[in-house]
Amino acid sequence: MRNRILVPSLIVLMGIIFIYGLSVGVYKIFPYEALDSSLDIIIEEKAIEDNQFIIQADLDSLIKIDDEEDIDQKRNELIEFFWNVGSIQHFDNITFRPQLPEVESDISDSRYNNFQNLKRIDKLTVEMEYGINSISYLFTPEKSNEKLILYHHGHAEDFLSGKDTIQFFLDRNFTVLAMTMPLMGMNNQPVVEIDGLGEMKLISHNQFQLLEANNFNPMKLFLDPIEINLNFVEKEYDFNRYSIVGLSGGGWTAVVYSAIDDRISDSFSVAGSMPFYLRVSERDIGDYEQSNIDLYKITNYLELYVLSAYGDDRKHIQIFNKNDPCCYSGNGYESYEFFIQDKLLQLGEGNFQIFIDDTHIQHKISNTVLEYIAKNIG
Repeated sequence: MRNRILVPSLIVLMGIIFIYGLSVGVYKIFPYEALDSSLDIIIEEKAIEDNQFIIQADLDSLIKIDDEEDIDQKRNELIEFFWNVGSIQHFDNITFRPQLPEVESDISDSRYNNFQNLKRIDKLTVEMEYGINSISYLFTPEKSNEKLILYHHGHAEDFLSGKDTIQFFLDRNFTVLAMTMPLMGMNNQPVVEIDGLGEMKLISHNQFQLLEANNFNPMKLFLDPIEINLNFVEKEYDFNRYSIVGLSGGGWTAVVYSAIDDRISDSFSVAGSMPFYLRVSERDIGDYEQSNIDLYKITNYLELYVLSAYGDDRKHIQIFNKNDPCCYSGNGYESYEFFIQDKLLQLGEGNFQIFIDDTHIQHKISNTVLEYIAKNIG
């Protein structure tokens, strides 16, 4: 009697499990994300294992920086690439590029009404070529520690999604300049006319390659808003330290911008980039800016890390989510971490570190990382 009840019950249970398993795969319901992330990590670690001969290649040959003269040359070449201006004076004197953002002071935005230690919000708008704009918010605390955090949210939605990060720094009396990559968040997506192609709405960074011309490099669209906003901040405020914290595409931006402009003392790139030889998963390839060959022929990622970290009282810290479902997970960083540190010792200035966050399986800046960043500023 018991068997006649047990067997049908087991069949029904197995059927339910089978159907739910199919639903997980088809509709991506719980625990799809965790399983998918785990599978990606297993595949990636296997790929890294299979490519140890690449990882153990001659890294020394990839970093053509041996002294301060090489540092200046690399920065000049980057400035020439982005702006067709061949001198680091580009950043030494804001009158060289006098453009400033349009500023709306003390605006009201109900999305931030519950913020604590917030004195006011200023809206900064940078107008660029092809009608592309960049909208940033400058969050000023009631009580200031005279330090600026430039928070760059990257691709995903708007910096509104990073409210917890902004509030974290406000709670510690930092002024926060929050921004997002071109075409993302509050930034516009204009319709442009391209010779031979007609009108086109810009919705993706990959379309920027269609804007390339002899006298215009669309890669500058990623960096102009930071430079122009910092020009304004320098003119109107007296901060004693600038730091940049970026997530994902914002992490990439943190690397590239701080490599050029040494006004940035501390740069923190969260899930932002890896050297090309470690990109063994399709999800790590990135879009237009991450794989622009003209840029990386001038300065590859390893060299960018050196440039971002080099200088008196400067540091660059890479932060990876060990189980990130988006990108740059795993432990590939072990192949170059100490190599970069040794290079900086040779150069005599600068600090480079890598921090691994294994407290979650998301593509985000966790509270653990925020606490780590706060302890490493200044």
